[in-house]
Amino acid sequence: MWPHFEDLFGKQGACYGCWCTYFRLPPAARRESTRERNKDHIKARIEAGPPPGLLAFEGGQAVGWMQVGPRADVPEFNNSGRASAPFSPEDAKDAAVWAISCFFIRNKARGQGLTHQLVDAGIAFARSSGAKVLEACPMDQSKDSRSVGLYVGSSRVFEKAGFIRAAERKPGRPLMRLEL
Repeated sequence: MWPHFEDLFGKQGACYGCWCTYFRLPPAARRESTRERNKDHIKARIEAGPPPGLLAFEGGQAVGWMQVGPRADVPEFNNSGRASAPFSPEDAKDAAVWAISCFFIRNKARGQGLTHQLVDAGIAFARSSGAKVLEACPMDQSKDSRSVGLYVGSSRVFEKAGFIRAAERKPGRPLMRLEL
């Protein structure tokens, strides 16, 4: 998985060197970190298993990524001050409550419905892994469907997949939930 992930994220680590560590590291650690440390962090996590997300492929090349797994694996997603805070505080530690926390789609693959496919695959992955609930905290609107700001996904994608709005702590950023 790692070589494909690394190729997808490129030399800069996608999203300004995040390497999909935004919800994994506390703010102070993120501020002190570097692209290389973020890369090392996610590489170690991927190699340790189980997979912290799913890759989408086209012609043997990874074209998309979705971080999905137990909420406990993305501690900052559980921060009580965030729109993504769990519906119930106990959900943050419950291994059966999962979250889809972010996406990265290769430029040439954006705007083609890949996020919908990843969400559908994530639902199946969560079910087969014993999850009982799957949550996300997407955006209601974006100026551009190809915006890097959509790393959390669009609420329309989750609505189409059957998620319901469980809470809205910040305008335009609903906590969405799917009972599995």
